Amino acid sequence: MPAVFSPISLDLKDEYLARYAACPQKTSDYSFANLYGWSEEYGLEWAFGETQVWLRQTKPEVVHWAPVGPWTGVDWSKCPSLAEGVRVTRVPSDLAAIWQETLGGRVTLVPAREHFDYIYAVADLIELRGNKWHKKKNLLAQFTKTYAHEYSVLCPEVIEEALALQTQWSQWRDSESTDTLASENRAIFRVMQAWDELPGLFGGAIRVDGKMVAYTVAEVLDATSVVIHFEKGMPGYKGVYQAINQMFLANQAAGYIYVNREQDLGDEYLRKAKMSYNPAFLLEKFTAVVAPGQHT
Repeated sequence: MPAVFSPISLDLKDEYLARYAACPQKTSDYSFANLYGWSEEYGLEWAFGETQVWLRQTKPEVVHWAPVGPWTGVDWSKCPSLAEGVRVTRVPSDLAAIWQETLGGRVTLVPAREHFDYIYAVADLIELRGNKWHKKKNLLAQFTKTYAHEYSVLCPEVIEEALALQTQWSQWRDSESTDTLASENRAIFRVMQAWDELPGLFGGAIRVDGKMVAYTVAEVLDATSVVIHFEKGMPGYKGVYQAINQMFLANQAAGYIYVNREQDLGDEYLRKAKMSYNPAFLLEKFTAVVAPGQHT
């Protein structure tokens, strides 16, 4: 029986989160806030099977994403959703290894470098010790010495203020002239406007002379990791990005081991910026082409 897909919505979030909690490797793509925020931009849909949630995007074309749930203890060789043959993107490395072992010659894996998650040690980005982070530490010091600043928690009471900053930033970057930035802007509004309904969401903000100049929106992935979904700073404040990055982690995420700063989507500027923070490792993902097989 084919999977029945429906648009991602808030009403099934608890069921999804239960499957996500059982997932042995948590990447940024599959966090609920990410799926919900980008659901309209990608036309994201889900279908709930016995053990897995199957995901697909429908814009600009139908593309299947990896299933979310407990990947071990599943007889993938008899999985109906793979039986007819399928191409699956954003397959995390652990699932790719399981499929390679259980499906054998039926699966072909190609690294999807643009979807690799950048994972950093939280302690490294708080302390910024050593030559590797010398430039970042200097920029942070310039910001803290130059501006009368105040860090605070991002909470429902200040969401409108953060959205006003986002609108300003979007106008400065002329986001509407760029599809990617326009999509991100809509995703940010979607997430922030549903703040109270998205469990695990938290963030921080920096004000200079009482005016919000930077914010970050993050989500808890598991007991050891957080993911930063959105981070924006206003132009004209040198070191503002280094400041919001370091202050958020120091004030609100020091108890976690890793911070996931998502992927670069093949953007050369983003890749250079993310590499400049010296990731502890890259969490690999693959495109898997599964050939048709038997199922019962």
